[in-house]
Amino acid sequence: MDEFELIRRYFAPLSGAHEDVVLGIGDDCALLAPPAGHELAVTSDTLIAGRHFPEESLPFDIGWKSLAVNLSDLAAMGARARWFTLALALPEADERWLAGFADGLKALADEAEVSLVGGDTTRGPLTITITALGVVPAGCALRRSGARVGDRVCVSGTLGDAALALERWRAGDRDRSDDALDLRARLDRPTPRLALGEALRGLAHAAIDLSDGLAADLSHLLRASGVGAHIYGARLPSSAAFDRLAPAAERTRLQLAGGDDYELCLCIPAARLSEVRRLAQQIGVALTDIGEIQAGSGLSVLGAQCEPLAFTELGYRHFQ
Repeated sequence: MDEFELIRRYFAPLSGAHEDVVLGIGDDCALLAPPAGHELAVTSDTLIAGRHFPEESLPFDIGWKSLAVNLSDLAAMGARARWFTLALALPEADERWLAGFADGLKALADEAEVSLVGGDTTRGPLTITITALGVVPAGCALRRSGARVGDRVCVSGTLGDAALALERWRAGDRDRSDDALDLRARLDRPTPRLALGEALRGLAHAAIDLSDGLAADLSHLLRASGVGAHIYGARLPSSAAFDRLAPAAERTRLQLAGGDDYELCLCIPAARLSEVRRLAQQIGVALTDIGEIQAGSGLSVLGAQCEPLAFTELGYRHFQ
């Protein structure tokens, strides 16, 4: 099977038939038709076997996650996801692996209503690069740079599940209990908060997706906005599975610096917090107030008695 048959068999069905795809897979370039009055939001992520996902991961899960991490970036900008491209390096054309990978990719693509519009395949170490594109009304994108003093710092969902699952896997723990499987699902199949991001256009002052860890990503937002923040360690939201399985001494570190959450961190005007919470509840996403934007710079984490907590691990760094 050459690369052209591979594309026809496994990836051409993901192209779909959408009005905004003038020309999809099969030519030198895709031709897309963004709606009038909108801006394009474009993001790209590369996943490498053994670094971004365990090499034993199911191909379905690899396909799902490869797209999910990109859609999460679009969610953080308040963009509506529309299209994506796939560049895939494979050590060999394993038909069983390809079928599972394409199924996982398609499952999330169908759920998010996005079309595959192009890409490339080549032989090499397993590497997946996806570029995702979305649209947002002109001037309405959520950015990292809009946080204001007095804003409430909020996060969607729960934190720490994926990091705990990865640490347990690295330690050789192959627990198959319901709690362990729940944690692993958060690592393998994150949920991009697309509906929440779109709904909060015009309501949130700033947003960022949590990929490298809350402390690292929130710090990026603070620098972009020229402000500081304090958050409360005891307020960080956690799942029931995390509460039961996380070692007490490691909970805060995993939630602050573990990464792979793919939740949204949002800066919400205090006067609109109740409204935003109701909106999130209608969408089916929990939103937790964890702290406040303040004048100055840097991030402070406070304990149960409002004492500063020392932490040296901010989050994931590719070249450390």
